[in-house]
Amino acid sequence: MSAEYLSIKKILSQPIIDCDAEIKGWVRSVRKSKKFSFIVLNDGSCQATLQIIADATIDDYENISTMLAGTCVSIVGKLVESGGKGQKVEMQASQVEIVGKVDASYPLQKKATSLEYLREQAHLRPRSNLFGAIFRIRHHMSMATHRFFGDQEFYYLHSPILTAVDAEGAGEMFNVTSLNLNNLPMKKDGKVDFAKDYFGKPANLCVTGQLEAECFALGMGKVYTFGPTFRAENSNTPRHLSEFWMIEPEVAFMDLEGNAKLAADYIKYLINYTFEHCPDELEALSNYHKFNAKQNGEEFVDHLTVLDKVRKSEFERITYTEAIKILAAAKHEFEFKPDWGVELQTEHERFLAEVHFKGPVTVTDYPKDFKAFYMKQNDDGKTVRAMDVLVPGVGEIIGGSQREEDFEKLSARIEEDGMSKNPLWWYLELRKFGSAPHSGFGLGFERAIRYITGMKNIRDVIAFPRTPQNCDF
Repeated sequence: MSAEYLSIKKILSQPIIDCDAEIKGWVRSVRKSKKFSFIVLNDGSCQATLQIIADATIDDYENISTMLAGTCVSIVGKLVESGGKGQKVEMQASQVEIVGKVDASYPLQKKATSLEYLREQAHLRPRSNLFGAIFRIRHHMSMATHRFFGDQEFYYLHSPILTAVDAEGAGEMFNVTSLNLNNLPMKKDGKVDFAKDYFGKPANLCVTGQLEAECFALGMGKVYTFGPTFRAENSNTPRHLSEFWMIEPEVAFMDLEGNAKLAADYIKYLINYTFEHCPDELEALSNYHKFNAKQNGEEFVDHLTVLDKVRKSEFERITYTEAIKILAAAKHEFEFKPDWGVELQTEHERFLAEVHFKGPVTVTDYPKDFKAFYMKQNDDGKTVRAMDVLVPGVGEIIGGSQREEDFEKLSARIEEDGMSKNPLWWYLELRKFGSAPHSGFGLGFERAIRYITGMKNIRDVIAFPRTPQNCDF
């Protein structure tokens, strides 16, 4: 009878001992002696590795004992209780098969490798300890998202990726066309004739699924989108991507206060879920950040301590006007002066969360001049029912609003912003046919992963980052 194929996660979690098994994975290291060798193997199923003892008497021992890191192997042997420190189980190999050899130029060696270099090796970095941890956490945060909204009776909406609407009004969108770019059809005025394009009009990749979610919320009550979005912003910062994932709940009959509570509950749920399901990965990341801080001569602040405090905190609530007063009175030198009517910068957001409140805070009622056209207008004529959730470590993590449900006010705001009503005819009709108060928010998924993992660059929490001049994989 052949040995049962088991994952390292299953072997270690039970643990399984005193039985024959087959394991498959990639070699992390080999330590050779004359009589036996220690092989350290990881199969990606968990953060941990399994140690295998290969006796010199097994077939092909010379090749096995000189395997390079990264070699793919299949090993059959007996699982036994380990006498070594830090491990419950090890394997005594009876057969080792080299499935895939590795060239000596394999980039993932035991020596420290920079994150910048690993981004150039994005096809291989999932095999590293660090990126294995990050992407297992990403998986569990995805599962947490669906569970959180599912348990609260939300419906999951697959909003479209192709759109003819600039929902943000910023114009930073990727164009989509089937036209021959080397022979574009032109009109007499010298402009491209999009009537001959696939959709008969200009089309783009979406920057949000919010507007479509509003349609479904005003018919199904509570929905959420979770999908890729795109922005053609020429920005090379650690906070920006050209392709990223957004989670956008939309709820009928919910005001801004309910929206803020939903956002706070969701953030706490994400943190709690990750703490429960990814303790080994979080510990590995904490150790990584501690090592980096020491190497760079920096003070180490354990992000897990910060997360633990956030998940146990009540989220403070202030208005934008109150925030400006706090910032203006602060004995702190800001790069950007905090004046009413000016957008809050990251340094302002972090000061509020980290220094003033020493915890998460939701800022509401922003000036309408720098907020989107769809946000509900307050009676003062100057502010809208917008909100940003700020957390220690990153500043804004969630942005949302109560939506304008009044047809006349929304129509006037679109005109005020110099936008065309034609592509938004259906969005305006929602305000004519049984309109209702409704609210929602957006969470950039990579921004949340970056926060929970403690990674400094958003390019390290998405499988294949898309940024200006970077679309190699």
